[in-house]
Amino acid sequence: MLELDNVGFRYGRGQEILREVSFRLQRGAFAFLTGPSGAGKTTLLRLLFLALRPTAGRIHLFGQDVTRLPRPALPPVRRRVGVVFQEFRLLDHLTTFDNVALPLRVQGQGPSDYSRDVMDLLDWVGLKKQAYAFPPVLSGGEKQRAAIARAVIAKPELLLADEPTGNVDPVLARRLIHLFAELNRLGTTVLLATHDQGLFKQVRAPVLHLQDGTLRTL
Repeated sequence: MLELDNVGFRYGRGQEILREVSFRLQRGAFAFLTGPSGAGKTTLLRLLFLALRPTAGRIHLFGQDVTRLPRPALPPVRRRVGVVFQEFRLLDHLTTFDNVALPLRVQGQGPSDYSRDVMDLLDWVGLKKQAYAFPPVLSGGEKQRAAIARAVIAKPELLLADEPTGNVDPVLARRLIHLFAELNRLGTTVLLATHDQGLFKQVRAPVLHLQDGTLRTL
């Protein structure tokens, strides 16, 4: 599913943010990514989402070397990946419902195809009453839940989550982790970046620790 071979990254001639990062996730795996602030977790996730290209090494995703793919070939690969961004990236002119439905609309589905699934998922993450509210009136925690719902609605093959429980209370955090675990049980490969070591007790999974640009398994 996913393999990194001695991956490094730097901006221009600046200091290396990542160096000689190697790891493999089998299809259907669940793993945590942890480490101090500034260790490079978000940069690593952006590499995996193909928003950045490594300056060293190779990334293999879905059986192909994506570091060699031309830019026009990247969107179909990205559509197989769900991403929960730390900064949410909701579209302010769309309702919560339409933000969550957006990946399905991109796939060519119409409202009659996805309305029930979207509402069921919004209900599950506690946002049914906010379905037709716009992002500017949502709290940080509500935006986080909407971003998670959008990332998982299309049942991606790979789910990358950057601090997905950072803006919610512990009870809801456990519920969201159970959502990720259920998606994993159904076949989605999950890589979840977090500072919250309490989450490690919710799902028994390998922990990848990133520090000073290098990676090791705890």
